[in-house]
Amino acid sequence: MRNYNPTKRILVTGGSGFLGSHLCDRLIEQGHDVLCVDNFFTGTKHNIEHLLHHPRFELMRHDVTFPLFVEVDEIYNLACPASPIHYQHDPVQTTKTSVHGAINMLGLAKRLRAKILQASTSEVYGDPEVHPQPESYWGKVNTIGIRSCYDEGKRCAETLFFDYQRQHQLRIKVVRIFNTYGPRMHPNDGRVVSNFIMQALRGEDITIYGDGSQTRSFCYVDDLLEAMIRAMNTSDDFNGPVNIGNPVEFTMLQLAQLVIDLTGSKSKLVFNPLPSDDPKQRRPDISLAKQVLDGWEPRVNLAEGLVKTIEYFSNQV
Repeated sequence: MRNYNPTKRILVTGGSGFLGSHLCDRLIEQGHDVLCVDNFFTGTKHNIEHLLHHPRFELMRHDVTFPLFVEVDEIYNLACPASPIHYQHDPVQTTKTSVHGAINMLGLAKRLRAKILQASTSEVYGDPEVHPQPESYWGKVNTIGIRSCYDEGKRCAETLFFDYQRQHQLRIKVVRIFNTYGPRMHPNDGRVVSNFIMQALRGEDITIYGDGSQTRSFCYVDDLLEAMIRAMNTSDDFNGPVNIGNPVEFTMLQLAQLVIDLTGSKSKLVFNPLPSDDPKQRRPDISLAKQVLDGWEPRVNLAEGLVKTIEYFSNQV
């Protein structure tokens, strides 16, 4: 019956979160029908409030650790708290969300013969010994650390996706998302970009963990979503995993100074001990993404993206 209508019915789990809400916007703009599913643990209705009365948007409160019975053509599985503060709040539930959630969404995709994309993470590489990180690197992850609920949950989800592909010929896509930022980030999610911006806007000291020499690579949300949608639409011959993120690397000190400059803040820097298992370096090798995603690469530089993000957070202070 779907052959009669080119419009896709697309399920986005975690659809009221930071990335999920932007993804819902993009899919609606492309003319698709979107079913947004979220349990609102970290997501918020405010992020998708502007879509609530759109004729091609539907919102459902649901926890992906329980089975879901709907009719869709594609599934983007984004459901899982992604910041350390949130995923460490209830680590058992975090693991359940990644693992049981993957099983339930894969089961749904199997029944429907639908294509399904897993939003995996750079955290699967742990505290890497290879830099930058290519998809061929298996990572260095502490299985019993405070970040393990998220790291190992996402690693297990990848395993499940590829086992379903091999065992049931399911059409899967796995993308590994590196640090992403932009409007609709939770102001208190504990991530470095939101932390620095909120502290700067409030005139508080900016908290740096360690000596500030550790590095991250920051991808603006628009660039990230372009890659994710392209990954979903690649040939069925390519399943992933594929890194998506910005390969330009910054130290925490560089990021803090840039935020201070862009906000005009008088904030000072204070240094605290580095948390357990915090990676020293994180930068994606995006060679594969450029090759398989039609030459995709990030276009928004950090200063440009921070200006847009600061403007959003200015209304949260």
